Amino acid sequence: MPGPRDSTPDPAAERPLRIAVIGGGPGGLYAAALLKRLRPEREITVWERNAPDTTFGFGVVLSDETLGGIEHADPVVYEALKAEFVRWDDIDIVHRGRTLTSGGHGFAALGRRRLLEILHQRCRALGVHLRFRTEAPPAVELATGYDLVIAADGVHSATRETHAEHFAPRITGHRCRYIWLAADFAFDSFRFEIAETEHGVMQLHGYPFSADSSTVIVEMREEVWRAAGFHELDEQGSVDRCAKIFADALGNRPLRSNNSSWTVFRTVVNAHWSYGNTVLLGDAAHTAHFSIGSGTKLAVEDALALAACVEEQPTLPAALAAYELERRPVVESTQRAAAASLRWFEELALYLDQPPRQFAFNLLTRSRRVTHDNLRLRDPGFTGVVERDFPCPSGTPPMFTPFRLRGLELRNRVVVSPMDMYSAVDGLPGDFHLVHLGARALGGAGLVMTEMVCVSAEGRITPGCTGLYTPEQAAAWRRVTDFVHRQAPGTAIGVQLGHSGRKGSTKLMWEGIDEPLDDGNWPLAAASPLPYRPGVNQVPHALDRTGLTDIREQFAAAAWRAARCDFDLLELHCAHGYLLSGFLSPLTNQRTDAYGGSLANRLRFPLEVFDVLRGIWPADRPMTVRISATDWAPGGTTAEESVEIARAFAAHGADAIDVSTGQVVPDERPEFGRSYQTPYADRIRNTLGVPVIAVGAISSWDDVNSLLLAGRADLCALARPHLHDPHWTLHAAAEQGYSGPGAPWPAPYRAGSRRPPTGRTDAPRPRLTLK
Repeated sequence: MPGPRDSTPDPAAERPLRIAVIGGGPGGLYAAALLKRLRPEREITVWERNAPDTTFGFGVVLSDETLGGIEHADPVVYEALKAEFVRWDDIDIVHRGRTLTSGGHGFAALGRRRLLEILHQRCRALGVHLRFRTEAPPAVELATGYDLVIAADGVHSATRETHAEHFAPRITGHRCRYIWLAADFAFDSFRFEIAETEHGVMQLHGYPFSADSSTVIVEMREEVWRAAGFHELDEQGSVDRCAKIFADALGNRPLRSNNSSWTVFRTVVNAHWSYGNTVLLGDAAHTAHFSIGSGTKLAVEDALALAACVEEQPTLPAALAAYELERRPVVESTQRAAAASLRWFEELALYLDQPPRQFAFNLLTRSRRVTHDNLRLRDPGFTGVVERDFPCPSGTPPMFTPFRLRGLELRNRVVVSPMDMYSAVDGLPGDFHLVHLGARALGGAGLVMTEMVCVSAEGRITPGCTGLYTPEQAAAWRRVTDFVHRQAPGTAIGVQLGHSGRKGSTKLMWEGIDEPLDDGNWPLAAASPLPYRPGVNQVPHALDRTGLTDIREQFAAAAWRAARCDFDLLELHCAHGYLLSGFLSPLTNQRTDAYGGSLANRLRFPLEVFDVLRGIWPADRPMTVRISATDWAPGGTTAEESVEIARAFAAHGADAIDVSTGQVVPDERPEFGRSYQTPYADRIRNTLGVPVIAVGAISSWDDVNSLLLAGRADLCALARPHLHDPHWTLHAAAEQGYSGPGAPWPAPYRAGSRRPPTGRTDAPRPRLTLK
């Protein structure tokens, strides 16, 4: 009689034995080889519609991390690749005739055709069936006869499109055209070169992939491509024209093509990567812009993960779920970095007037994966020169250099971002606010901002929001500013003034964010009678001329009180869907009078408020404006409009623009990620030359240093890090070994400026090992 172990199903019986692979690119081939190697009894067939030696593109770049995975999974493939690789460390950036070199980066590349040959040989040696010049049967047909169907059929995947209702793809085209070419010589570095032509800016990305060949990608904005007449040229005409434009980089040598055509990069995202027993792999599942690395790298890593999950999991559904669970976070992180890099090159013209070394640093750190600290490890000489150009005094990190706004000199570039605490009673700040803001002032930041301080009782977001509309509130705020100036000398404290608009009369955040009060609601006012959430939030009344005047006077009275409270800086809140933001966004302003319609009209009331405040606020004290640079929603404020909004406020006397995004409409779709809002600040700064405060998931001192050195921001505002650690700035100084005037420890705290020991590290080492 069998025991319990005998009655347990064999997990191997649940694993796929008949596998179909659609697409004979590196990802599909490597997945086939791995799955066959793991279980030789498998029957695996790869369909590839092209000939074995047909491929598009030239060189493939793989990271050390990817190579490590290949070495562990299949030493035979690794050794074959290793023998072919061209390796180099330098990146050369040519800016207006000057070459700037940064070393220590570590690249490995080989020809795409040779990579395919290696994978063909490995598949054949293992017994994988390779069917070239043959269209694969439709995935739905293969799925009935095979246990697993791997769709590795590329960026234009027919499998993905056929089953779009299941995979739910989202494909986004971008603003540049590019063409993939080759040169018959080897660059000695990764080379970026910029051509400033009469038609606009063009760029070359080049790298070696063999001892005598290099990949050359030429890229430019669509409008530049058309103005230069490339849309009228055939393939050879484009090749010759590119060689002429970049003759210096190429040493007057020709370029060659391989069925090359100008194309627009498309970012592919899928809501689901599998459907039944069919799974997407590589470009069929996701793409990442070529400027941060090879799509082949992602496809090979997909293959490694898929083969491992099929082997480790007891059933195919579990394996496909595990594969997506493992790979999706990695891919999404890569896609965020790729998007940042792609947009940087789209906006390349913004940066050309930067000093050469800052431009080079900006290019190197564009994806946010290479940072100041990371680059300092790779090439301390290059980074040190960039720091001196900034300029950073010897031994001073960029974040601890001073910055002046009018008569206010901030001792460092760190701002404690405005954070609503919802802890006031009748608008009155109490002991909590004294301790909260006082602690962060003692923590070393150059500027500490209050939460949004409301200009009227009806302008509060919640019953717990602070105000500055009564003498008692002003006295309470003066208690806070006196503490900061007396106990944290050198720290500035700023006030942010705002009105909730249609987002008011809601519960405290932890009781139900944006939920209306159960009782005690007050009437709301806005640009237009549009509730924040129809059927949930209150319908506001549209402000008429009298209402506009009343609110402008409320702002004026609050600014007058703020000046007498001795705040060092005043910020006008025109972001996040509150009242003034509601006038700026076309999604929330549907007026037909002089305050609606065109951007100039939508700006009219916020500028009227700003002008009144600037006239009241002391002339030597700075004023800033916080804006939402995008609504993250169709039909909302665009990045281009945000530049015009910033331009208008700067023309009216704003000393800096505090660039946030979103929170204007509830159905927004933000592209969350590290420093995800900073490109909007970068665009405004480098278009207008106006100082900007960058915000948005800036979480490390390394991020702050990187943004400042690259010229993307002048100040960096951090919120959650300061909730986690009120002394974040002082600790950042200690971690960088800095103890200068940009981050002085308060006298009572100096004994804590060194991290306390956590345990013994001097235990004797064992001297003998007995066998």
